[in-house]
Amino acid sequence: MNDSPSFLKVNPEKEEFVTAGGRTFACYAIVTEVVTGKTDLTAFLLHYAAPLLREGDILLLSEKLVACAQGKARPVESIRPGSLARFLCRFVRKTDYGIGLSIPETMQCALDECGAPRILLAAAVGAAGRLLGKSGWFYRVAGYRAAAVDGPCPFTIPPLDRCVVPAPDRPVETARKLAEALGCAVLIIDCNDFGGRILGSSDPRLDERLLLTLLAQNPLGQSREQTPVGILRPCPQRGRLDCGAAGVLQ
Repeated sequence: MNDSPSFLKVNPEKEEFVTAGGRTFACYAIVTEVVTGKTDLTAFLLHYAAPLLREGDILLLSEKLVACAQGKARPVESIRPGSLARFLCRFVRKTDYGIGLSIPETMQCALDECGAPRILLAAAVGAAGRLLGKSGWFYRVAGYRAAAVDGPCPFTIPPLDRCVVPAPDRPVETARKLAEALGCAVLIIDCNDFGGRILGSSDPRLDERLLLTLLAQNPLGQSREQTPVGILRPCPQRGRLDCGAAGVLQ
């Protein structure tokens, strides 16, 4: 493991302090080495994050970090899309934040993760939604496992720029296990510059609506920042807020 000292930073074009609902938090990112399927995620976080944690901090983990540590990153050339994947991907529109399921390899990954029946049902519902001028129906039915599939991207750190990375397995269980080891609340998040979701939270009492507002700026970044870990830190002096994670308890 890299012996370079870890430190907190604010990524370019991100704000250090974010206020929502009268509560202010500092949003920091942590530069780390690239995670692989051989990485022990607990040891990794004890090395990079634990020395920086304060009481009340909430540790942020990108869903790609967790999935890669679980060995789920798949080189795009290793995926053999079937005829169904090749057919369905033709009806997916590319967006401003990634290729999504618009190529056969990512669609095949969604089929593997969710199962063909669910993806077919989602495709049918999505088609109906488009006829009615509605968007997003496909992912509402397919679920987060389909929405979280990340395709190859030239702006991502190598070798992940040529990989398809699906959602992590057991995100809630994983967040709770890591929280026990680190002694702080842990969130596994899937965020981009257009929105996000919380896949796993170590504490069901945390106010996820407030947290998503705080995370709307995507503090971990979206390209080559190499900051898959971050910290939300309560700042009582900058707003009416009890010190500690209780500041975001429902």
